Amino acid sequence: MSQYHIWTVGCQVNTADSAKLAAGLRRLGMEPTDQARDADLIVLNTCAVRQHAEDKAQAKLGSLKHLKRSNPDLKIAVMGCMVGPHTARGDDPITRRFDFVDTWAQPQRFDQVVGLLNLPELPEPEDDGGEFWPEIFPDETSPTAYVPVIEGCDKFCTYCIVPLRRGRERSRPIDEIAREIEAHTQRGVREVTLLGQTVEAYGKDQPPVDPETAHADLSDLMRTIHDLPNLRRIRQLTSYPPDMTDRILEGMAELPKVCEAFSLPVQAGSDDVLTNMRRGYSVAQFRDRVEKVRSLWPDVSISTDVIVGFPGESDSDFQETYDLLEEMRFDKVHVAAYSPRTGTYAQRNQPDDVPHELKMERLHRVEELQREISFQINNRYLLSDVEVLLESSKPSDEDGMARLTGRTRTMKLVHFDAPADAYAPGELLTVTVTRVGAWSLQGQPSLGSLQGQPPLGSLQGQPA
Repeated sequence: MSQYHIWTVGCQVNTADSAKLAAGLRRLGMEPTDQARDADLIVLNTCAVRQHAEDKAQAKLGSLKHLKRSNPDLKIAVMGCMVGPHTARGDDPITRRFDFVDTWAQPQRFDQVVGLLNLPELPEPEDDGGEFWPEIFPDETSPTAYVPVIEGCDKFCTYCIVPLRRGRERSRPIDEIAREIEAHTQRGVREVTLLGQTVEAYGKDQPPVDPETAHADLSDLMRTIHDLPNLRRIRQLTSYPPDMTDRILEGMAELPKVCEAFSLPVQAGSDDVLTNMRRGYSVAQFRDRVEKVRSLWPDVSISTDVIVGFPGESDSDFQETYDLLEEMRFDKVHVAAYSPRTGTYAQRNQPDDVPHELKMERLHRVEELQREISFQINNRYLLSDVEVLLESSKPSDEDGMARLTGRTRTMKLVHFDAPADAYAPGELLTVTVTRVGAWSLQGQPSLGSLQGQPPLGSLQGQPA
């Protein structure tokens, strides 16, 4: 039987795309393999948002050349955000550098990958995005699943390659998404994350659910899926301040299964830099949305993204970003040094004038600040009970025990030990936090979760 190997790098949208492609390939009779050397079809699902991700993909491609040379029948496909229109047409120098690649498929052009199999009857693409078999959903083996609800982006930030690779915003119909999530829950999924480059933009091209509104929105979608049997948690990723209307946020707050966690990128704390980025909001508008979220969910956790060293960023601009992070006290900050992406407005019109050494200095300053803030926030959990959705289990160093990992509703990663086979992934249980760090918590199942088992270990009075 033919085998396929999918290698994925980048965001959760890429993860979801790879899972859907894998489901389609299995429906065609192929089997997955973890070893590229054993595959008849190798797919690299790539990312181009950061230079590091693109370098990683090109290194992986280079490692496949010898496999193609030794097995001319091997099919190799590259898809994802590294593939733009010029690449797909063969006009990009990368296609000459890696001339052994059989197809360069833009994001979600699954049909081009499947076309390499030379099957007599292939499914026809359902829309311009190349989506095939909308009712064939990923075969999840985890209690959590990523579900894309809106594809593309209309924001066109000057630094961002995503709109040039994934196109304009296109929402999936609510009933189709609901059927996918129901299929997931029947396979053991208990938590879904609704995905979009700007997820609150969902529904602007969909008919209204409420006759008082002009179109559907994210809260309408969440209401539709909220009462699905066995679904325990709903998350969303990633937020964009101007799209976060009061109606959406207040509607979400009314739904108990919606988790108290947001990813809300700010990118910079300087209005001048935000203007140069064409982010479409001011620092004051961003702060207003954070305050709205925190008023609705007092215990909410918020993560953010920051780019340091953007073209023209002065010392005072950076200090404004630093001061905003110190003021807002986010649970996590994903910080990156600016790197030009070919084809973007910034790459063409905004000189990369901040020295690399200064970018790294600023990046490390943010990392140091956030490590302390994250630890202080996590320290509030010490000796408290938290609800954890168990995601994975592996043998512990102690005989008869398992090392379990899960997340709280606020996206805190929790590690704890329990008797082997006492719990299974997908279970919700209460864990008492006994140690904390900046990026994770450690604990033990509470007395109520132990089902008669004695307490495990002893409490650590000091944080890790």
